[in-house]
Amino acid sequence: MIADLELYPAYKDSGSSWLARVPTHWEVRALRTLIRPRNERNRADLPLLSVAREKGVFVRSMTDASENHNVIPLDLSNYKVARAGALVINKMKAWQGSMGIAPCDGIVSPAYYVYDFDIANGKFGQALLRSKPYVAHFGQASDGVRVGQWDLTIAAMRQIPVLLPPPEEQAAIVRFLDWANARLERTIRAKRRVIALLTEQKQAIIHRAVTRGLDPAAPLKPSGIAWLGDIPAHWGTLRSKHLFSARKDFALPDDVQLSATQSYGVIPQSEYEDKVGRRVVKIFMHLEKRRHVERDDFVISMRSFQGGLERAWASGAIRSSYVVLKPSSGVNVEFFAYLFKSQGYIGALQSTAEFIRDGQDLNYGNFCRVDLPLIPLEEQRAIAKYIARATIGLDKENVRLTHEIDLLREYRTRLVADVVTGKLDVRAAAAALPQDELPSTTEAGALNADDDLDTLDESEPNDEETAA
Repeated sequence: MIADLELYPAYKDSGSSWLARVPTHWEVRALRTLIRPRNERNRADLPLLSVAREKGVFVRSMTDASENHNVIPLDLSNYKVARAGALVINKMKAWQGSMGIAPCDGIVSPAYYVYDFDIANGKFGQALLRSKPYVAHFGQASDGVRVGQWDLTIAAMRQIPVLLPPPEEQAAIVRFLDWANARLERTIRAKRRVIALLTEQKQAIIHRAVTRGLDPAAPLKPSGIAWLGDIPAHWGTLRSKHLFSARKDFALPDDVQLSATQSYGVIPQSEYEDKVGRRVVKIFMHLEKRRHVERDDFVISMRSFQGGLERAWASGAIRSSYVVLKPSSGVNVEFFAYLFKSQGYIGALQSTAEFIRDGQDLNYGNFCRVDLPLIPLEEQRAIAKYIARATIGLDKENVRLTHEIDLLREYRTRLVADVVTGKLDVRAAAAALPQDELPSTTEAGALNADDDLDTLDESEPNDEETAA
């Protein structure tokens, strides 16, 4: 059905160079004619809403640490009220797409813009304004001094042209996109379930190898360490500080800027950009205060709490709040790269955290509280080689599936953009959809938004570097 979509019978000039031609019967109006600012406050009894690039506007959990990267003040009386259907914009992240329609009455940060939005179908309005061409145009309407925190200019925003199909056509577009997104999402989730199984299988291989070694007949003894359990009798245990020291060197003049990522380890920002296809905003001030990193060091980064420690694949400089671990001569880096990513170690590291906020609270003291196995260096090398051989097929399949998911997401992004800007006519397709194939509200989601926040890498929003 998607492959059969065609153009509209007739088009006209939209008056906008970036929108180009639009269907003849669609109305084009400046955003200013559709919005009215809302400044209602003092409703702390309403649920707290948040705005994210990945999800639009959603009800924020007060207990989930993964959502609470920012401190929630005790006094919420100054927070703005956003009524259901209101347009909420994070003015500093509009250039990333951080905006959407409030799903219910709630309150948002006083720094956000809140507007009553006069549009027939709020889900169409959200899909339109969060589509790729519109996000790019919101970026052009933003400016500022601080890198990565460009404020949306109200005057420029008010001039943004909004496409308005007839109300019944807006509903048809939403109906079709909900259906298409649900089908794509089911496919993506199926692939992610396979990835999860592959990851679980790899974790089992790693955990057994780094805690039991390679000889299944080797006699065992209690390690005295909960996460290790029984270990080969010839192994020992050691305090972490005797195997890794904290590197305190500041950045060198010729250091390249590094990004700490769960997916790729610690790599140059330019390499990260190439891998993910997103720009990383560089920081050019106070670089001398960043931490120097040598290749094969390990970094305790903002999300180490979630995914273990990151191995450095290059020398350079990392943000000053991170901890850099320098391995001793008794460390095989390949072995400990596996150990630090094992679920047993990650769980032990998590147990040392003392605050609600996640990996930002981990430091060298936390690291030193998790004892490590003391294994002959040659045996470390042998275990690392075994794990690499045993998991290479799993890694290749994981990469293949991840690439397929990326392609599906790119296709979804393009499909939404083409449909909401009138490049493809979905009226007949929407009318032909059988009722039993229409998704539930939950399944349909936000049309073009991914909710898998756990895939975000370290180079994304923080106070020093932001991915665009």
